[in-house]
Formats: sequence, C-alpha cells, structure tokens
Amino acid sequence: MGYFVTGATGFIGRHLIINLAARGEPIWVLVRPGSSGKFERLLEDCGPGGKLLTAVSGDLAEPLLGVSEAERRAMRGRIRHVFHLGALYDLNAADADLVRANVSGTRSALDFAHDVEAGCFHFMSSIAAAGRYRGAFTERMFGEAEGLDVPYFRTKHESEGLVRAGCKVPWRIYRPGMVVGDSRSGVIDKIDGPYYLFKPIQRLRDCLPRWVPLAGIEGGHINLVPVDFVAAALVHLAHLPDHDGECFHLTDPKDRRLGDVLNVFARAAHAPTMMLRFDAGARRSAPELARPMSVLLPSLKRIVGQLFDDLGIPKSIIGLLDHPTTFDSSRAQALLAPAGIRVPALESYAWRLWDYWERCLDPDLHTPSRLRQMVEGKTVLVTGGSSGIGRATALRLAEAGARVVIVARDGEKLARVRAEIAARGAEAAAYSCDLGDDQACDALIERVLAEHGRVDILINNAGRSIRRSIDKTYGRLHDYERLMRLNYFSAVRMTLGLLPAMVRHGAGHVLNISSISVLTNEPHFAAYNASKAALEAFSRCAAAEYAARGIRFTVVNMPLVRTPMVAPTKMYEHFELMQPEQAADGVCAAIIERPERLATPLGTVAQLVELFAPELGRAVRSESYRMFPDSEAAGGPAAGTSGARASDAGAFVSLMRGIHW
Repeated sequence: MGYFVTGATGFIGRHLIINLAARGEPIWVLVRPGSSGKFERLLEDCGPGGKLLTAVSGDLAEPLLGVSEAERRAMRGRIRHVFHLGALYDLNAADADLVRANVSGTRSALDFAHDVEAGCFHFMSSIAAAGRYRGAFTERMFGEAEGLDVPYFRTKHESEGLVRAGCKVPWRIYRPGMVVGDSRSGVIDKIDGPYYLFKPIQRLRDCLPRWVPLAGIEGGHINLVPVDFVAAALVHLAHLPDHDGECFHLTDPKDRRLGDVLNVFARAAHAPTMMLRFDAGARRSAPELARPMSVLLPSLKRIVGQLFDDLGIPKSIIGLLDHPTTFDSSRAQALLAPAGIRVPALESYAWRLWDYWERCLDPDLHTPSRLRQMVEGKTVLVTGGSSGIGRATALRLAEAGARVVIVARDGEKLARVRAEIAARGAEAAAYSCDLGDDQACDALIERVLAEHGRVDILINNAGRSIRRSIDKTYGRLHDYERLMRLNYFSAVRMTLGLLPAMVRHGAGHVLNISSISVLTNEPHFAAYNASKAALEAFSRCAAAEYAARGIRFTVVNMPLVRTPMVAPTKMYEHFELMQPEQAADGVCAAIIERPERLATPLGTVAQLVELFAPELGRAVRSESYRMFPDSEAAGGPAAGTSGARASDAGAFVSLMRGIHW
C-alpha cells in the first residue's frame, strides 16, 4: 500500500513528501508535463527516500488528472492514501483560473481516487473556506461560511464542498492557516501573504532608529503557521484511526491581530514597532460616519491603491486589515499533542523567516537587474553630469542600458565622461549648457526633444552651494539670487519643458536632488537650504498633480558627498563623507522604488525632531553654529583663532555624519 500526491512539487507538498518518504512506503507523484526539473529536485530533497518516488505524468485540468488507463490500472487497489494538495494558492489570480485549478481540479482528483479504489482521500483545504465569517470558526463548521465574494475564498469553499458531498471513499479535510517558511530554517520558495509586508518594515528600519515609537492599526485577525508544522501535522492526522469524515484546523491556537504580527516581525528586523495601535473595526461603532464615508470611499480606494503600489503590496492584502475570523483548532491540537506536534510561537522563529527573506528573497538583492528593468532603452537626462553625483549616476545608468543624456557647463569634462561611458560599452549624448541662462536652457530643452523625442527620467542634479552665515551676507543678495537661479528656477524650467512629452506618453519620473540640510536646517546654509526647499515644495505639489497621469516625482535628500561642490570648504577634508558612487546608489534606488522622498535615517530623525521637539533641534543647530564658524574666505575668523577644539568637533561630526556643518 502506498500514497498518491498531487501538488507534491509545491511548497507544502515537498515537505509532505519528505515526511511520507520517511515511512518507507511507495509514493506516486503527479507531475505536470514540463515540471520534470521540480521532480528531480524533490528526489534530491528526499535523499535515500527518493527511491520510493514514482513520477506520474498528468494535470489537474484533465479528467482523472490526465493519468493514463494503464497507470491507473497498475495503481488500482494499491493506493491507501490520496493527498490532494494541488491547487492555485493566489489571491490575485483570475476567477476562471481559480475555478479551473481549485474546483475542477478537485473534481478530477476525486474521480481519480474513486477509479483507483483509494483507501482515503485527504483534501488540503484552507482557512479561506470560511470566507469572512465574523467570530470563531470551528472544525465542525462549513455551511456557516460567509463573505465568499473573494474568488479565492469561494473556490476553496466550493472545492471543499465537493469533497464533503461527492467523495465515495473515506475522506479527511485539513484547513491550514497562512503558511510561512520553515520554523527551523526560515526557507520559503516565494514572496506571498505576510511577506509582502516585509519590504515596508525594512524601509522603516532603514529610515528610522529602532527606538522611535510608531502609531498604527490593530488590524484584523491573522493566523500564521510554519510549513514544517503543517506537514508533520498532516502526516500524523492522516494515519490516526477512526477519524474519517472529519475536518482539522492546522492553525495557531493563539489569536493574533495584524498589528501584533507586524510588531513581531519589526522586532526581528530591528525596526521601530507600533507602540499605539488603533482598531480599524472601530468605524463600525460610528454609524453617523456612514454617509460621508460612502461619498469618500472611491477616493479612499484610490489613495490606498496608490500607497500599496508604492510599497509593492498587492491590493488583495487589503482584506487582512480587518479580517474578522478566528479559528478553533482544539480537536486537532488534542490529537497532535501526544505526538509532541505543536505550533511554535511566532516570536521563536520570526527572526529566521526575516533572515531568510532578507538574504534570499529581498527584491533589492537583485538591484542591478531591477535597475535594468526600469531604465533599459529609456532616455535619462542627468544635469550636472560632468562630475560628482551626476557623473557616477550617469555611468551606472549607462551600464544598465539607459540612453543617457548628460548636461553640464564644462564641455571638456562632459567629453571625458562620455568617453568613460563609451569605454564601458554604452553610449551617451552630451550637451554643454549653462542652466542658469534662461535662453540657453530653453534651447537645450528644444534640442533634446527634437533629437530624442522625449525624456523618460529627468534627474535635476545640477546645483551649487554657498557656506556663509547670514550676517556675512548683508550686502550679498546676489548669493541668494544665483542659488535660486540654478538650484530652483533652472530645475523647474527643465521640468516644465520636458513634462508635456511625459504627459502625452503617460509615464515619466522626475528626480530632484536635494540635501539633508533642508531637513536639518543647518546654519551657514540659509541661501542654499532656501533654494533646495523651494524645489522640494514644487516637487511635492507636482507629485500630487501628476500621480494619476503616470508621472512620479522624487526628492532625494543627499547627505554630505565628497564632490567638487564641497571642495572650497577646507574643513570638510577632515570629515568622513559619502562618496559619489554611494550617492549614485541612492539615486538608482530612487529610480527603482520611485518614492516621493528618499532620505537617510538621520535626515528622517531630523524631520521628527523638528516636528516634536523643535527647541531641541534649535539647540543642536545653535551649538553647531558656535562650533563650526565661517571659513576665513567667507569672512570668518582666521584658522585656529576661534571655534571648538578639534576633538569636540570630531565627536560632533561622528555622531551626526552626513550633515553639512
């Protein structure tokens, strides 16, 4: 007597096969045409037990699973257990595909089990079969399911109904929770379910210190179980006598809310946690809001949809925000306890899930390929492309397959960068232009559009800075005017000139390179900060106006970068500064992720300090103003006659690395 398994090459199926192979009985595995490679990997996973496996060619979409008459005849009377795991586990799949795989596939598996005279039919259902039932769903409940308007929920419910009503051999049903990776290794084969929330957690960790308290939602009920528990429980329950015709919940007996689960993974990621969580279901206690909410609902859906798109989260996950169902697994737990099979606490293995995702599945591990997907064949214009951040960014984008257009004043430097790009097997167009000259800027835009049709990605990187205290500029209004002319007006002029073509194409991306100083409001940089702050305000307004037209605006708040622009400030020679190549990494990340703002963690903290403790921020800035006076060239004291001791200044800089002092 042996086993027949559908879905054996899937994630749960592979773990089930490994457990079954340890029992030493023959196993027939349904393998779709073209999936022989997956079967070979399954043999390797089973080690010596692999000799028990036999591949059977077939398909869920075919009658009797597409298994030939000869093979069915050979198996007839020899199959003690049929495990039907084959299904489409995808909330985003098309309705027709879900019906074909889940409902028709189950019907075909039942017909096969009847034909080979199987001893028992084991059906892998799902907690989705309960729909959005409000309350505790028990292992004895089925028809009580409600809220089955989601196609995936409906097809899992209908397929379970087929087993209950039409199975002619003994049957058992198993409803696992949301299956995550192995609790012992963290291994999982794809990003799904709660894993979609890992990237937002990672972004929070990268932009905020761990100690920053957050507010969030309590959310609905969410039940997670590791795949090793599911496989072990399935094998044990399948072989217990006298339990045919029963349903078992393979779920965590501990009720968890979404906010709790997010905090568990945030702690595993060393990210900030939600100290205050609001119950999303509280809106049901405010019926007086029903009328305005019904009016706002379309807008809210669009807002949430845009937010989820930005975070790379499928809209199907929205249902988790207020899922109302809990699951009673007391009968299954009682049967599993004597064998020592229990659901491990999420806190004990969440770090393994996170670690495996970050090492093996994080999309940012494939940044070069993702960057190529975003820019290959597209025209990218980089102002200030002859040196520093602009040069490093142009080289990276050209290597990724972009049609790079570089703009700067110095034609000789542009030619050298263009030659560097050519040496790397790519091509670039170079245009010498003083962007502070209105007529020259307009002529440049006209020429670029005539020769390239449109610009897909505009990187407004050109700029200049002046480090000088306000009291040293009483007679120097021209400092403010020339910074505004280049840092603000020229960037806006370039954007306004290239936007119409982006709008006609229905896509585009404008990146405005700003500074961490706009967030930290550092003294000595009033003129520079004001010009960059103006550009940021323009960018934020434009982001809202053009979002629905497929055009994104991103502000990149760069820390202090070792470029020709900072060279005149001699004290920076003693600071540890970001290199242009590192800054280019940030620009490329902004192209890939397309956030509205990309800032360092220190920049984000500065925003929070300004919001919640402005007096503290002012005190720090005042001390930095005392500690780092103007240079002698800017009217400051002669070197060594004033200011803080070098050791004090060094400590201050090391604590707040990247700020323009």
